[in-house]
Amino acid sequence: MQPRPAVDVFHEWAQLGKDEGMERGHAASVGHMLDMILPKLPDGFSAIDLGCGNGWVVRKLKGLGAKNAQGIDGAPEMVSKAKSIDSVCQYHYGLLPEWKPEQKFDFVHSMEFLYYLKRPLEMLKSIHDEWLNDGGWLVAGVDHYLENPDSLNWPEHVGVHMTTLSIEQWKQGMIAAGFSKIKMTQVAGNDCFPGTLVMLGQV
Repeated sequence: MQPRPAVDVFHEWAQLGKDEGMERGHAASVGHMLDMILPKLPDGFSAIDLGCGNGWVVRKLKGLGAKNAQGIDGAPEMVSKAKSIDSVCQYHYGLLPEWKPEQKFDFVHSMEFLYYLKRPLEMLKSIHDEWLNDGGWLVAGVDHYLENPDSLNWPEHVGVHMTTLSIEQWKQGMIAAGFSKIKMTQVAGNDCFPGTLVMLGQV
């Protein structure tokens, strides 16, 4: 069976209310990611969340001091939900990697997005060159990676394309994209889960 576009699946999940479960499931990892990055950001920082879903991270960033917080998602119903919940922050509908921001940001956040792309390492380069201000930071988390064996059947189970890379391949992708001060770590793990792989790097 031909894999379905991930944005179609997430559009349906939003219609079914599954976006709230995604928020709960990712909250611990995102909490660790934000704890890592917030001390590094300037006061009144600008930020955008790639694959923002219903906008929960964008709203959290606004509450944590972002002067300009935005989100981008390719699932129309997710963007519609985000806008219905929050009329203050900006939410964009667009397909990545084709969609480009009109400005650059101090911080790009991404949780459970990159591996849905066929060439995610090229997206890292695009983020470095086209999305971030000088001195800006990327923090990206993925749960589907080679060292998480339970995730390796997800593409078949969900019926969507996922690019499976190892921790080292992600690290080399960060290096090739031009990031500095790179940190690779696993957070929010337990006996059954090695943790979300978090990639941090600065322009």
